[in-house]
Amino acid sequence: MHLVLGGSGAVGQGVVKELIARGLPVKAVERSKDVKGIETIKADLLDAGQTKQAIAGAEYVYLCVGLPYFGAYWTENWPKVMTNVIEACVAANAKLIFLDNIYMYGPAPLPVPFDENTFKQPTSVKGLARKVTEQILLDAMAAGKVKAVIGRSADFYGPGAVNTLFYSTFLTRMAAGKAPQWLGSVTAKHTYSYTLDNGRALVELALDDSCYGQTWHLPVGQPIDVAKVLEMFNKEFNAQYKLSVLPKFMSNFLSLFMSQLKELKEMAYQFNDDYVMSDAKFRQHFPAFQTTSYEQGIKASIDSYKELNVK
Repeated sequence: MHLVLGGSGAVGQGVVKELIARGLPVKAVERSKDVKGIETIKADLLDAGQTKQAIAGAEYVYLCVGLPYFGAYWTENWPKVMTNVIEACVAANAKLIFLDNIYMYGPAPLPVPFDENTFKQPTSVKGLARKVTEQILLDAMAAGKVKAVIGRSADFYGPGAVNTLFYSTFLTRMAAGKAPQWLGSVTAKHTYSYTLDNGRALVELALDDSCYGQTWHLPVGQPIDVAKVLEMFNKEFNAQYKLSVLPKFMSNFLSLFMSQLKELKEMAYQFNDDYVMSDAKFRQHFPAFQTTSYEQGIKASIDSYKELNVK
């Protein structure tokens, strides 16, 4: 049995889709939502008892949950989630596949490209929270307590990925007839992961016993600047929008009043300089893995948004 914690999330949906395509038994765990087409177990992962009960009977557990995007909340609750999930996996004798992010790398600027061995001295609250959370798992792995693998994702985008940069700054604005906005450099190169590629990649790692005990960067597209991204969005919307770049002084001012912007501001270093993640380790181990092009991924994201929001 494969159990996806956060099965309704953008990457969780990708894992579920891939497991179904492979004919593997799968269930999801959600606090309140239902995942269409499969059995959904309701549990709050901040509750150790509920977590243990939900994971009982699973052989593979994919930790793909997202927490509210606030540094203080991450600091308090990510370690609790990880501890509860590890203890539940130990009790169930289940393997753990953790969808991680790249916030723990630092300080900026990072090497170009950066890989799984890059230094971890994060300068952000959220980056430190992720580092602490990862270390809890690494310690449990090193002690032989749990068999686990870490799949680390770059900034991702894709169908249903609502809590992502391109969704809020490009997709929703352009769909409403507004120019897209940007907070960083327009020339800096960046790598992005497509959510469904992440889902497929996590299943690849889960089913390959030689991958456990390690950290893997999940596959990304080629480095790209925001001007090229705008070109692709304009093509799909049949538009000619120009990018509205928010000056640094204005973002500093607005962050005093807008909590969401304040939370994004501490991660701005990712978009001020080239921020290129290496996926060479994964590609060398899985040479047949094909990633979705940015053009295809952006089209799928827009199509999904229109299907859900345009009547």
